[in-house]
Amino acid sequence: MVLGNINSIETMGLVDGPGIRFVVFLQGCKLRCKYCHNPETWDKNKCCEKLTPQELILKIEKYKNYYGEDGGVTFSGGEPLLQPEFLLETLKICKEKNINTAIDTAGVGFGDYKEILKYVDLVILDIKAVDEEDYLKLTGQPIKYFFEFLNQVQKNGNKLWLRQVIVPGLNDDKEHVLKLKEFADKLKNVEKIELLPYKTIGVIKYEKLNLPYPLKDVEEMDEEKCKRLEKLLCK
Repeated sequence: MVLGNINSIETMGLVDGPGIRFVVFLQGCKLRCKYCHNPETWDKNKCCEKLTPQELILKIEKYKNYYGEDGGVTFSGGEPLLQPEFLLETLKICKEKNINTAIDTAGVGFGDYKEILKYVDLVILDIKAVDEEDYLKLTGQPIKYFFEFLNQVQKNGNKLWLRQVIVPGLNDDKEHVLKLKEFADKLKNVEKIELLPYKTIGVIKYEKLNLPYPLKDVEEMDEEKCKRLEKLLCK
């Protein structure tokens, strides 16, 4: 029996893909991003609830009337690709029931991405950085695993939304944003690129877990500046 380690569930998500989404936050993440605001999701074996795909589908179907033509289910985390067997089986059932599917991912997990992506309508890809040095400094992992996933997405032709968190003093300048644009221009099926302003909402979680906060002296990103930088992506 395949069991999923579930951190939490949001039944009426509005920012996790098109329309109204049922959002499943799966437990576990290999990356240790400096701006991560969900450190409680890192440990794959620590979770709030264990469910089979069939049990999760029963929860999902209760809200199916709210999805409309655009909404559906988004699998997030943590990193959903770290539970590939559970993710794949649940995605298959979703498609059998004609439920739109999305994964919100950094692209660093386990399993056969090709098979998983057959059942994914939208990939929301979290861009940490687009070159090796910056990526390693930010996440603690080499960038090659991200590119392995991205290459498979390109082969499969999945629709793509790209997102990058903009952090003061880290990547909040024209050079970094234009580098992202150059990267995105080479990809297929990119429907949207979003810049997300860095928030300090994770600080209290680190304190509760007795973890040092990597960006403790960094202020929140100015939202207006973030919007101005985002306009560079349209040129």
